[in-house]
Amino acid sequence: MFHLFSIHALCVAAAIASVSIGSAGAGDAWQVMETGSPASLRGVAAVSRDVAWASGTGGTVLRTTDGGATWDLIRVPGAEALDFRDIQAFGADRACLLNAGRPARFFRTGDGGKTWTETYRNDSEGIFYDGFSFFDEDHGIAVGDSIGGRFMIARTSDGGRTWTEAPAAERPEAKPGEGPFAASGTSLMIFGTDGVMFCTGGSEAKVMISRDRGRTWKAGPSPLGLGTATSGGFSLAFLDGDKGIMVGGDYKDETDSRKNAALTFDGGLTWTPVEDNRPSGFRECVAFVPGVSPAMLIAVGPSGSDVSADGGRTWKPLPSPRGFHGLSFARKDGAGWAVGNKGLVARLNLEAAKAFSGN
Repeated sequence: MFHLFSIHALCVAAAIASVSIGSAGAGDAWQVMETGSPASLRGVAAVSRDVAWASGTGGTVLRTTDGGATWDLIRVPGAEALDFRDIQAFGADRACLLNAGRPARFFRTGDGGKTWTETYRNDSEGIFYDGFSFFDEDHGIAVGDSIGGRFMIARTSDGGRTWTEAPAAERPEAKPGEGPFAASGTSLMIFGTDGVMFCTGGSEAKVMISRDRGRTWKAGPSPLGLGTATSGGFSLAFLDGDKGIMVGGDYKDETDSRKNAALTFDGGLTWTPVEDNRPSGFRECVAFVPGVSPAMLIAVGPSGSDVSADGGRTWKPLPSPRGFHGLSFARKDGAGWAVGNKGLVARLNLEAAKAFSGN
């Protein structure tokens, strides 16, 4: 058990800056929160309009329970050098962390970050986990770069208290130089009841699909690869068991919008590239806005953000702060939180985004 040495080491009032989207009557699309952290934030878990968690470089974990008015900078002892690329939260008290890099280390807290337990460690050569996701509050799955020609897979059935590596027969094959990207922790996504999928890039871009919670896998084509080590699919989001979207591009060219979005209507078996009115650059994360009809999406990346009011077929840029990496919407009330460079945290003004998109 690791004990928190500074849960309130930094608790700052948020000077909320509004970023105008520049459309008459549309209001402000993003409320930027001053967190006081210099970290590059990659993971974000939206619980509600009041509660959100974020994670990133330097072992950084941030939490707010008052809608961003104040932030707790939470340190996980012994993890100060880790890069927490993904965080999953189930309330104000319970959260799980995933480190990208060697050694691979996962952590869990059940008391709001006062104490942490290391729940998984692997120091094998080449180990690098890219993200994890949960089917429910007990069952989750993590995916990592390949070792021995097969992607790493780990699973939990007790809410992240313990993790078990999948045997080789249950780990899909990888091509040399192919892998998921850990940009936002969302290259892996749950869909439907038992479906799980992750997208890859690098030497080959494809999607890996499982309909039995990761026991068996099928490879499918991806239209997002540009044939470079820095391009491919970066993020997945699903509306249901069939309808989904993948975004990405080339992280070396943040404004390049080629091959940066594709849609599926059959659970990832086939993908249709978005040819016109694509997101306005390389995008690291995409998410459906809960409870909005017709289906509305937000995509974010280092050059800004975009909104779609027609299920991802067409997109409009949202004038935004630069430097976004991750995005999450709360199931409870639909609140949207985004994170990025230099401690950037922003909450989406949904009504403003709707007005701008024409939804």
